[in-house]
Amino acid sequence: MIVRGRLARRLAGPALFALVVGSYYAATALEERRMAATSLQPAAAAAPHRVDPVRLFTDLTALAAPSLDGRRTGSAGSHLAQDFIVGRFREAKLKPIEPWPEYAQKFSFTHRSIIGTVVPGRQATTDYPDAHNLGAVVRGTALPDVYLLVSAHYDHLGIRDGKIYPGADDNASGVAAMLETARYVAAHPLRHSVMFVAFDGEEEGLQGSKYFVAHPPIDLKQIRLAINLDMVSRSDTSSIVASGTAFDPSLKDLVTKAAAGRSLTVAFGHDRPIYVAGGVEDWTQQSDQGPLHDAGVTTLYYGVEDHPDYHQPTDTVDKIPRAFYTEVVELVIQTVLEADSLP
Repeated sequence: MIVRGRLARRLAGPALFALVVGSYYAATALEERRMAATSLQPAAAAAPHRVDPVRLFTDLTALAAPSLDGRRTGSAGSHLAQDFIVGRFREAKLKPIEPWPEYAQKFSFTHRSIIGTVVPGRQATTDYPDAHNLGAVVRGTALPDVYLLVSAHYDHLGIRDGKIYPGADDNASGVAAMLETARYVAAHPLRHSVMFVAFDGEEEGLQGSKYFVAHPPIDLKQIRLAINLDMVSRSDTSSIVASGTAFDPSLKDLVTKAAAGRSLTVAFGHDRPIYVAGGVEDWTQQSDQGPLHDAGVTTLYYGVEDHPDYHQPTDTVDKIPRAFYTEVVELVIQTVLEADSLP
């Protein structure tokens, strides 16, 4: 009996490991199948077209230009990006978010690098005393004290080892999409107020959105829905992911209505924990929707799957398919319109 007991204990560890690994891969396969089965398929272009593709790509190209040196927080390139975004807010006659002077919420933070604490010669902490969130608002015609929030981070990685990381998809694409949406809403005010925020410091740990949540210009309970845009322009399969419906299933119906007639695929997912989704990543905390979600705000995140140029110097404008990106921005605008129809 003693020998058998020892043998059983020796076998229990490998058996448990095999069970965990098997469950992980089974969950991954099931989640991938679920996402494929629930995806909204492209339709013949029948929905309204509101986006000016030339203007959209002009903004995208300006934000990803080499002269901005990758838009690292606090850099000269970041200040050029700020001037560009604020200039676009002014051109569309959007009002600054009160009480932010000149459209800007200034803040500072210290980034602590895990790698820097264990690798000799690497910097463990970096101070960022000159960070800025940028924001504008279009007041609602019927529910001015209830808000929709559209956000995108404008910072990127800057220059590393002498190479510029332009961040065309990540996330000049999201900012240009936000600006195009802001133009439309400014020209066609909605029932709800709509707030547009360009976050800084996302690449250093969602710092801008964390500061926004800690120092909100309005009561966060006044935000009916927050829509975050991060990497929305590149997909080999012409597919955009709508993440957040696992927390609020009603958002799936909203996105379905918004996607009607659009010539792109919309997948639902990347919003379930590892014990349910296995290796299909949970993106809830991977961009600026994370701090808002943690604060109790209903969030919807649009983004594409990672591609080979993610966080590489090769994330450039010429890699972005014009037709797909334009359709995504059309989807974003229609999502805002569908959200505005909510009580």
